[in-house]
Order: sequence, then structure tokens, then C-alpha cells
Amino acid sequence: MCSKPVPREPLRRVAVTGGTHGNEMSGVCLARYWMQAPGELQRPSFSAMPLLANPAATAACRRYVGRDLNRTFTSAFLTAKAHPDDPYEVTRARELNQLLGPKASGQAFDFILDLHNTTANMGTCLIVDSTHNVFAMHLCRHLQLQSPELPCRVILYQLTGEESYSLNSVAKNGMALELGPQPQGVLRADLFTRMRALVAAALDFIQLFNQDAAFPAFEMEAYRTLGSVDFPRTEAGDLAGTVHPQLQDRDLEPLRPGAPIFQMFNGEDVLYKGASTVYPMFINEAAYYEKGIAFFQTEKLMFSVPALPALAPAPGPAP
Repeated sequence: MCSKPVPREPLRRVAVTGGTHGNEMSGVCLARYWMQAPGELQRPSFSAMPLLANPAATAACRRYVGRDLNRTFTSAFLTAKAHPDDPYEVTRARELNQLLGPKASGQAFDFILDLHNTTANMGTCLIVDSTHNVFAMHLCRHLQLQSPELPCRVILYQLTGEESYSLNSVAKNGMALELGPQPQGVLRADLFTRMRALVAAALDFIQLFNQDAAFPAFEMEAYRTLGSVDFPRTEAGDLAGTVHPQLQDRDLEPLRPGAPIFQMFNGEDVLYKGASTVYPMFINEAAYYEKGIAFFQTEKLMFSVPALPALAPAPGPAP
């Protein structure tokens, strides 16, 4: 997994992106609103830039028009020579890389907060690349403490040895908010309000950091992706069953060996045959049918996050 250094200077260039998937309406509507009224994103030490990441997909109210934009920020796509037959999202990824990056460069934005919705019963999730991202871990902790009565889970998405591919990976640092359940193309007031509050709290944390606040070490619980499980299928590749009622809507709850995971169309149950308990997420996510994913398996981790020290004071003028 990657290891991102702790910022040693104030974060000045921050972006809040919505509509990376054009039918995830909380981020779409917030980005559109803030582009017209950006004052809500201003803080004394910086002003976050709102951005509609995938305008074509947003206009069509589709996840994407050519390929999944949030899987397109890899070196293979960003550095390849442009071709007239490139999918729209490949061209758009290169545009965003120039605007917010270039990726892995000193000129990249300091932080990107990317906004997403899921049709799965995920509640509020904070998606980060790995445990080594100390700044993001402290931001996650800050967000959790704002509403301790509401579950706010941390998801570690990056597999060992895997190149980061998401929009927020273009910046020096970043994370994604994932709120659900919300149907594709639908806006729910409760999730819209919750996402708006989370963005405000995230920007407040960056402001505190920029003001030389120090944050103590703590213990963090998170869920790390292990892999995915497909639906049962026929030899022709069609669905042969669906998510079992006992698993549906139980995202990030323990799934033990022998528990039912699918219900075949002939009425038979398919049981989980793993050797250990896992925590499934994105169960029956609408956007993942095309990807051959019924749910992801994760493991629950507890780990120590080191303190985030205050920024060193800027050197004064020479005597």
C-alpha cells in the first residue's frame, strides 16, 4: 500500500468534487449549488473549489457515458497518447489531471474530497486508500466525533500492490464520502443534508490544521477490502439467483461461515463457505451488476494512528 507523507505546510488548494458518477445525486446537486454559491466552502485560510467531475454523465443522469471515470486515474490512461476513439471519461480524466494534478507531482492540489452515493445500505462511509494515510485518518476521526450517535465507518479500498485509480488520488491527499442507500438518479433530503454537513466538518478540520492545531494519537477501527463475490450465474452468464434476504441490507455486519448469501431462483440457498468471518459491503449495489460483483468482502481492523503534529511555524526574516 502507498504511504502518504504528513503535510508540513498549510493546505491551500482544496477541491470538492461531485458527479464523478453522474447519477449519484447528492454530490451532483451540491457541486452544482456550490458552483453558483461557493461562499459555503470558504474558510479563513483557504477556499475549496467546487467541481462537477463528469458533466456528460450528469447531463444524461447516468453513472458514465463511456467508462467508469472513478477507475480511470491510472498512469495507463493519464499518460497514453490521446486518440479520437478514446471514451469520454478517458479524455475527462486527463482534463481533471491537468486541472487538479498532475498526479504524483508537487503541483497537484493539496486535497480532494470526492462525493458519492450508493444504492446499498452502507450508511455513512469514509473511503481512504490505506492505513498509512495519517492525515486522512485524523480527518476521519474528526468526522466521526462530530456525530458520535451515527455510524461513520472507515473503508480502506486499496489492495496491496494496486495502483490508485480514483479521482481523489490525483491530489497529494484525499478521500471520498459514500452515503446510502439512495437510488440512482434520486435525491434524498436526509442524505443531501448529511453530506453537506460532512463536507463542512471536513473543511473545518483542514482549517484547524492550517491554524497549527495538533491532534493526538488514537485507535482506529476500519474495514479493509479483501475481494469481491459475484452472483450465481448460468453457463450463459445470466443471473441464477439473487442476494439472500438474510444478507440483504446488512452491509458491514459480520458474515460467518455457513450463513446464507444467495437464494437461487430454484429456491435453494447458497451458503458462505469462507473459513473466517468477513464483513460484506456494497451488498447488491446496482452499479456493480455490470462489474460482476454482488458484494465485497472486508476484514475489520483495529490499528494505532500516530499523532498529527502542529505545523512548524514559518521562519521569520533574517536578522
